[in-house]
Parts: sequence; C-alpha cells; structure tokens
Amino acid sequence: MTPARLGLLLGTPPAPQGSWEREALVVSAAALRAARGRPPGEVAEEIAQGLRGRGGVAGVRVRPNAFLEIVLAVPGEIAREIVTAGSPGTPRVPLSGLPDFPRTWENPGFVVRFAHARASAVLRWAGDLGVPWEGFRPEALDDPRDRAVLRVLAELPSRTAGRDPAWEVYAERLALAYHDAHEHAPAVPMGDSPSGEVHTARIWLARAVQAVLVDLYGELPSRL
Repeated sequence: MTPARLGLLLGTPPAPQGSWEREALVVSAAALRAARGRPPGEVAEEIAQGLRGRGGVAGVRVRPNAFLEIVLAVPGEIAREIVTAGSPGTPRVPLSGLPDFPRTWENPGFVVRFAHARASAVLRWAGDLGVPWEGFRPEALDDPRDRAVLRVLAELPSRTAGRDPAWEVYAERLALAYHDAHEHAPAVPMGDSPSGEVHTARIWLARAVQAVLVDLYGELPSRL
C-alpha cells in the first residue's frame, strides 16, 4: 500500500506525517468529505474498518476530529511504485531557476544537482560491483535514513493534488534526505563485503529519487 493507492480508495491522497523513523504514518480527511450530513466520526470508523486488514496497511486509527491515521506496513513499496509506474508529468520547475554555482551546500541548485549525480553514480557503481537489480525487497529499506527519503517521496501524491505544491522546496528537501542516506546508509557494499538485499533495495531507492528529480526539473547532470 502507498499514498497513491490509498488516494484511489479514499478519493484524495493522504499526507505523510511524522518522521517515519518508527512508523510510516499518513493522515486523511476523507471522512469529513464523505460525511454529507452524517457524523464524521461514524463515517471515519466505517472507512477505518474497510482499510483494516488490507494488504500493506499495518493499522488505522481515528482521531477525535475524524481524521484517519493510516500506518503503511512496508513504506519501501513507494520506491517500487515510482520506479515501475514512473513519476508521471513534465518538468514542473524551470531548470533556469536552479543555479549551478556556487557549488556549496547553501545553494539549493547545487544540492539538487549533486543529489541527482549521486543517485546516478550509485546506479553505475552497482553495475560495476555486480549488485543485482532483481530481487528487490522493499522491507529492506528499514534504516532511519532510508525511511526519511521514503517519507519525502510519500508527499508526491498529496503535493500534486494540492494548490501550492512548492516544488522547489520539496526538491531541496528530497535532495538533502538523499544526501544523508547516501553518506550514512550506503547503497553499495564497502570494501570486500558482498552485496546483500539491502543494497538492491537502496539502488531502487536511488532510481526513485533520480526519477522524481528528473520529473521536476528535466535533464540533470549525472556527474559533477
């Protein structure tokens, strides 16, 4: 289950909340929109019952204000969804507004370009080191840094449906989360260590980040 799939069930995509370090939480106001004169809390409980037990849903809670809290069982499915189904759309932010220089962390243009270059490098290194693309297990993306990247990727459906998606800010946040994951949760084995399922999962995550950044800005450099 992913926010995009939940959006099809609920009528609009839920928005992620929290850090996702412990649970992948998304929140929906679907019951308020569907109430139509009925008590929203009652409608929320009905929707919650329909979601509980569905594959990919770890739990559903109803807040006093009738908002639904939905916990995704395997947030790594978001990476699979983006890689296999794509991040559809044309570039949404002019690349001309993304300055290349100065190449410092204070420049969002550098931060975003470097994140794309790092994701591209991961895919090259994975090929050179024989990290298999097949056998992706999304549950392997359970490191807090991996989950932080997934948390930002999970915003895509609700931002796309919103009136003010603030794509420039979003792209920088995604890039910064990926830089942290790249540095502290390596996607390729270090030294003589063999590759494992976590490395396969992380190259899928790198591909998802790469796809989203290209969707936002169009062509970005694969090397810096």
